[in-house]
Amino acid sequence: MRTLSGIQPTGNLHLGNYLGAIRNWVRMQDEMEGDKLYFLADLHAISMPHVPAELTANTRAMTAALVACGIDTDRSLLFNQARVPAHAELQWLLNGTARLGWLNRMTQFKDKSGKNRESASAALYTYPVLQAADVLLYQTTHVPVGEDQKQHLELARDVAQKFNNDYASEDKPVFTLPEPIIPAGMARIMSLRDGTAKMSKSDPSDMSRINLTDDADTMMQKVKKAKTDPEVLPSEAAGLESRPEARNLVGIYAALADTSVDAVLRDHAGQGFGAFKPALGALLIETLGPINARFVALKDDTAALDAILEKGAEKARVLAKPTLDAAYAALGLCR
Repeated sequence: MRTLSGIQPTGNLHLGNYLGAIRNWVRMQDEMEGDKLYFLADLHAISMPHVPAELTANTRAMTAALVACGIDTDRSLLFNQARVPAHAELQWLLNGTARLGWLNRMTQFKDKSGKNRESASAALYTYPVLQAADVLLYQTTHVPVGEDQKQHLELARDVAQKFNNDYASEDKPVFTLPEPIIPAGMARIMSLRDGTAKMSKSDPSDMSRINLTDDADTMMQKVKKAKTDPEVLPSEAAGLESRPEARNLVGIYAALADTSVDAVLRDHAGQGFGAFKPALGALLIETLGPINARFVALKDDTAALDAILEKGAEKARVLAKPTLDAAYAALGLCR
């Protein structure tokens, strides 16, 4: 069994990243068998306009944040794509197998390119082929995914199946077809300013999110100023159906406490947000405070961060080589 997950180094991690994915990555180190590979998708990041110096800084900052959250580099591989050239090499090899019709169906290109698609980069269009290469390169068996990533994993499986059919024998396929897994407790965290929109680092308002770099006072201030309604908390989850902001704050509490929304409401039913928000803020500080302290201690140690990434990349390059070699050979490329 081998699991792989990636994240773009586009800025500070926030609470939505942590509860939606990173906490599960940390738990997978104890709860799942086999190898765990976690990578920073810096090659994906250049599919959109970017500032080179910021990409470098963000890659290191994201490394510090992941280690602070609990990624153990003695038990897992943590690296950035750019240190493993096989990612880009395999993408080019797979471009011959991926079909335009498949890429035309990808919703992410439509969403990110907007109305001016003619000016979008070719990298943004072929982004899903690089994602397929990321996964297939390591004979990955399982990929943790949310709803928004299922389509890309399906494309990776289509590419793998067609490549195997076209260039390999049935008893000796080049690629493993990865299976999706949706980790238990994967939370969907919404904006503190709009309970119908996901918490996002791209939101212009910093008050819309809890950053893992926020100190205790900032976290408490953001929670106290979070948008709510004047109603008191109900005794069961059904009472939150038409109250997106209230549902979000209760959901954040439940995710942090590792319990159900109904359990939180049993303890806080009848309370107004004047009482509930300080309790939520205190739980946030208790949970994220140690992460913040570890991040601050590590974030400026460039040498240590680069050593972490190189340590993971060295192992990743070894794991990637047999698959890349097999793909070259299957295609009849002389090397």
